[in-house]
Amino acid sequence: QVQLVESGGGLVQPGGSLRLSCAASARIFSISSMGWYRQAPGKQRELVATITSGGSSNYADSGKGRFTISRDNAKNTVALQMNSLRPEDTTVYYCNLHRSWSVNDYWGQGTQVNVSS
Repeated sequence: QVQLVESGGGLVQPGGSLRLSCAASARIFSISSMGWYRQAPGKQRELVATITSGGSSNYADSGKGRFTISRDNAKNTVALQMNSLRPEDTTVYYCNLHRSWSVNDYWGQGTQVNVSS
């Protein structure tokens, strides 16, 4: 059973930074793609950023130039560094583990990010 535990959310002022982390209890971590998604109330979950097992990253337009995703395969962790945060970034962020050979992904429970003055 894979468990993903997010941390690092909180309250920050506009223009500030937060670093989200996700720890995975999975032997398959190093061969899985990892990602961060977010979901506002009443809206569909949307991609924020993904990173492949080989380290290639992809970003939604909303986060390009502001967010950086990284992974540490030795520690089974993936992080999302968020800079220049905006009020519209306020929502719950979810960690995702995707296996190329399966249609079923794993999700964390989410961490709340609030950007407000």
